[in-house]
Amino acid sequence: MAKVIGFEISSQDPKKAIEFYKMVFSWEVEDSNWNYWSIIPDTIGETGAFVGGISKGPGDFPHGTRIQIEVDSIDETLSLALQHQALIVREKMEFENYYLAYIVDPTGIGIGLIEFKQ
Repeated sequence: MAKVIGFEISSQDPKKAIEFYKMVFSWEVEDSNWNYWSIIPDTIGETGAFVGGISKGPGDFPHGTRIQIEVDSIDETLSLALQHQALIVREKMEFENYYLAYIVDPTGIGIGLIEFKQ
C-alpha cells in the first residue's frame, strides 16, 4: 500500500516562505538543493517524523502544499492515475536515490509520487 511520507510547500517566492515558517513556527531549513530547501526534521516534530521542504517550481506548476506518497512503481501509478482522470504535471524524474513525479488528481489536488531505488 502506498503511504504518505512527507509534504512539500511550493511557492514562487520560497525565500519569503522560508522566512515566514522560520519566524512563525521556528522551522530551520537546509541549504537549497535543486531549488528545494529541506526542513530539518527535528524542528517539525519528533526525530523520524514526517519530513518536508519548501520548493520553487516553474510558473506553470501548481503551488500550495502537496503530500508526497511513496509508491512501489511510479510507472504503474502514473498509468493508473491517467486511467482515473489525473493530470501528469511532471513525468518521472530520476535523482540519486529515488524517482519523483507530480500529478494533479481529478479534483485539482497536487500530489508528489516517490519511488525509492532498490
